[in-house]
Amino acid sequence: MSCYRQLRALQILQRVDSGAARSDQYVRLLHVVIRFFATTEPMFKRLFSRPRFKRLAFAAFCGGACLSSSAAWADLRLCNNATTRVSVALSYTDGKGWVTEGWWNLKSGACETLLRGPLAAQFYYVYGMDERGGEWKGKAFMCTRDREFRIEGRENCLVRGYDRTGFFEVDTGKDAKNWTVQLSDSNQPQGPR
Repeated sequence: MSCYRQLRALQILQRVDSGAARSDQYVRLLHVVIRFFATTEPMFKRLFSRPRFKRLAFAAFCGGACLSSSAAWADLRLCNNATTRVSVALSYTDGKGWVTEGWWNLKSGACETLLRGPLAAQFYYVYGMDERGGEWKGKAFMCTRDREFRIEGRENCLVRGYDRTGFFEVDTGKDAKNWTVQLSDSNQPQGPR
């Protein structure tokens, strides 16, 4: 078996091992992986050496790279530019009704993707609170709770056992596919980056 295949087998096993002590099971797994690569290597060499396969693999790689790079740009992100840790909640419409989710905890200087994929609405609503009691809030009231949550609807928060919290509006524009909200110490939400 080639050195590359042995190195690849060890890399796979390092992921599986994830810091555990090398036991008999680990050694047995190592032997199974090495035997797999040793027995399949000639078959893979024949398959990969064919010109048609090389063109197909190249096209698949390019297509996957294009799809993954475009998807990475279609998100709603939030960055914490404040000097302390911030807890954030997000509210939006999902086509059927209002959904409010929280909490994302971001240390100072960190960014987090709150929604993945192209933006489906023009307006999103955000509430943030830092460790010192500072808030990023507004006049759009949504339902929240103290621990992690996903709440559907924004009416009758108190009756349903939730808190009623004021969120600030984020206008992403009509055709935006992605957006980044910046939270800073001045308690002024900022637009895209």
